[in-house]
Amino acid sequence: MKQKILIVDDQFGIRILLNEVLQKEGYETFQAANGVQALEIMQKHSPDLVLLDMKIPGMDGIEILKRMKVIEEDIRVIIMTAYGELDMIQQAMDLGALTHFAKPFDIDDIRSAVKKYAQVAQ
Repeated sequence: MKQKILIVDDQFGIRILLNEVLQKEGYETFQAANGVQALEIMQKHSPDLVLLDMKIPGMDGIEILKRMKVIEEDIRVIIMTAYGELDMIQQAMDLGALTHFAKPFDIDDIRSAVKKYAQVAQ
């Protein structure tokens, strides 16, 4: 069975890029442009790993992460941020995020992290 990866980012281009790369790696992918979509997908599909942008209009990444943890306490999350906001990164790590990437990120670094953390989830 394919591992499921949820990509949560308000930037269409980043979602498409990650979606394409991860599908080529053999993952089943889901995309969400905001927190409401992300939480709906979580409940319906129980992804193995979430790539979560921290700066999303409406419900920010911290709030999304908190709500995801209510749905599934052990959800595995990698955060992404375009900003050097150390307090937000620290808060996400305190909430259980596995690691973080600053945008623009190296796609090979993301691919390696997904491979590493998605396998642990099996």
